[in-house]
Amino acid sequence: MSSSGASHLRNDALVSVRDVVVEFPVGRSGAKVHAVSGVSLDIRKGETLGLVGESGCGKSTLGRAILQLPRPTNGSVTFDGTELTSLSDRDLRLQRRRIQMIFQDPISSLNPRQRVGQIVSDPLDVWKEGTPEERRARVVEVLEAVGLDPETAMERRPHEFSGGQCQRISIARCLILGPEVIICDEPVSALDVSVQAQILNLLEEMKERFNLTMLFIAHDLAVVRNISDRIAVMYLGKICEVAPSSVLHESPLHPYTDGLLRAIPVPDPMHVADDDAEMTGELPSPLSPPSGCRFRTRCPRAQERCATEEPLMRELAPDHHVACHFPLETE
Repeated sequence: MSSSGASHLRNDALVSVRDVVVEFPVGRSGAKVHAVSGVSLDIRKGETLGLVGESGCGKSTLGRAILQLPRPTNGSVTFDGTELTSLSDRDLRLQRRRIQMIFQDPISSLNPRQRVGQIVSDPLDVWKEGTPEERRARVVEVLEAVGLDPETAMERRPHEFSGGQCQRISIARCLILGPEVIICDEPVSALDVSVQAQILNLLEEMKERFNLTMLFIAHDLAVVRNISDRIAVMYLGKICEVAPSSVLHESPLHPYTDGLLRAIPVPDPMHVADDDAEMTGELPSPLSPPSGCRFRTRCPRAQERCATEEPLMRELAPDHHVACHFPLETE
């Protein structure tokens, strides 16, 4: 399985990722973790791209690579015509004002020793924007925008808030400098189900209000269905399918995507799972990925060709791209 092939790439994107590779050395053995292996993606201005896959597939690493945290081992990341991978640290710091990130754990991402007003105001203080009165007014505005009462929130510390409230604080801090792109790294996975919908609705509202472009990373296709315009499915460091959200859910072409959709719990006691398309086995080690298609060791449709030839991304339906030798539509 491969991100090789350019059928899913576009020329009018705000963020363009081309053949990005991220590898991490393991001890002194010379071995490497192949976290991201030649991924290419585009995000248009005003679009929300969902990036989904199992834990360990490299989706969070890819999100950080876009921000150059750390810089990728190889490949290109272009933001609004600027190549980020070749920028100096000083110039990259300027670009990061325009690209912000919401982290997975809302509590650990906040400084427990600071009060909320200071946490949200810190970016303005670092960049010395406005007078102290103007900064405070901006903090009040953003806290109100994310649904928190500034008068009670600003003087309290993170441990005095629930997980959902802490994520609202993280979103406020993310928005304070007026970014254009937000990378949401599983922003609801650590929250109660009842709170997840509130945060998703808040992100949708903030996207419209502040004219944002978003990369929404999650491991649950059900979570990204409504918030994403398009969805890219990732498996073991590679992209295997890209399609509009509604199309991907209604007619997946890759067996892995189909397996993820079938794994979504159905609130019906009479529902009988289809075992024929069930994925078996564990995610292979990124230290030594399988040859050919990386999903072949768990795929119910795998054949000999899958072990020797890496499939190219190709368009099998309008704006629906898949990297698979034997996609589901051939049935």
